[in-house]
Amino acid sequence: MKDKVLSIRRQMPRLGTRKLYYLLKKEFKQESIRMGRDKLFDLLREECLLVGKKRRYTKTTDSKHWMHKYRDLVKELEITRPEQVWVSDITYLATKEGYSYLHLITDAYSKQIMGYCASAELAASSTIEALKMALSKRQYNRALIHHSDRGLQYCSAGYVKLLKDNDINISMTQSGSPYDNAIAERINGILKDEFELDAVFDNMKQVKKQVAQAIGLYNTLRPHLSCQMRTPETMHNQARLKIKTWRKKNHKNLKNPCDFISSNHL
Repeated sequence: MKDKVLSIRRQMPRLGTRKLYYLLKKEFKQESIRMGRDKLFDLLREECLLVGKKRRYTKTTDSKHWMHKYRDLVKELEITRPEQVWVSDITYLATKEGYSYLHLITDAYSKQIMGYCASAELAASSTIEALKMALSKRQYNRALIHHSDRGLQYCSAGYVKLLKDNDINISMTQSGSPYDNAIAERINGILKDEFELDAVFDNMKQVKKQVAQAIGLYNTLRPHLSCQMRTPETMHNQARLKIKTWRKKNHKNLKNPCDFISSNHL
């Protein structure tokens, strides 16, 4: 059993026990192994293989600028299909040469990462590259909203023009709170926590290699409880399933701004 867990953890080192159990259930049945989820928790605890929770939040947004900011279109919106809403964010990655940045665009329904760009800069040009990748992977010709914080990259003329040229509606958070863009924030956390993008890399070449590998595994192998345990890629290729949601906790009592959408929920 330990070998089976470790074989999955070689690709997804910090995958939680609920997801591990879901991925292993078929093998249990084929090999007549009688083990429930709670028993798997106990086994991993005995073998010191439970994944501890990391707590980290770093601000990468500069919203104090003169450029036009847009209203929030998704605050009360029910997400019912892929490519209804894309959420965007930027997170930092550490290298021995200094900080680098990962610009991400994620589908709010399927949790599939549609576009990304790992760069040594916070410049809007890198954010535009991530958007271009997302547009190249777009599958559905239906109304789409792009939601982000009010960072200058998302308000820049080039970025706004690319959105408008593709008939994408623009939505932005109305405060500096990460709760207003929680899905994007949580995807950042999953990539760092479960796929070890929180390591200190040697250089940008290594960053780009690890980012591409992590996102490939995340999109194709990692099941999400909010997607009824489908992978992002599988979830994105259909529109029948309803995504699961949870009641938000009181923000004031949370130490981590993404705790109310935990890795068990995504």
